[in-house]
Amino acid sequence: MPGSSLWLLPPADHPLNSILSSLIQETSSHFNSPQLFIPHITLTSEISPSTYLPDPQAWLDHLKLPAGKDVRVKMGRLQSEDVFVRKLYSKVEKQGVVEIAKLARTVVAGFNEDEGAQRWANEKYGPHLSLLYHDCPKIAEDSVAKIEQLVRDSGVGLDGEGELAGWTGGRVVLVPTDRPIKEWNPLAERKL
Repeated sequence: MPGSSLWLLPPADHPLNSILSSLIQETSSHFNSPQLFIPHITLTSEISPSTYLPDPQAWLDHLKLPAGKDVRVKMGRLQSEDVFVRKLYSKVEKQGVVEIAKLARTVVAGFNEDEGAQRWANEKYGPHLSLLYHDCPKIAEDSVAKIEQLVRDSGVGLDGEGELAGWTGGRVVLVPTDRPIKEWNPLAERKL
């Protein structure tokens, strides 16, 4: 993935952090994928390092982002696409995260104007929380259903209802996604 990315993570004390991390490990093991990553929703990617260097934390701290109460993640049913980073994921309700994604997109070259970022957020942005990165073909529906049951058995709600079906607020992290996945560690973090 070119450049760096801004990700939305659950609040640090939210139980979904450990549950989703375990599900990513289980799913990756089940499908023989070596790719492990922290649970997140990508807000935007393609951020040039020259944008945030030399001080990624100061850069992130000064971004215009909404208040935590205005960011609401609601997870949905599992889906699979023939795309490496969307091999198996929970589709996230767009309404609760589209505004923060639009604001995040304004830091990407060519989207610095509010209008371009708004158009991108409305037309292109597809929020999701991945459980598997893999270069295998799209996962068959019966296998998706089995993993979905595993997710539900862990207590995670995939219908947008209940404490474990999403979160309010969270943390935004800056991640150098132009590096190998094993090096996708946050350079800066900001609590909403």
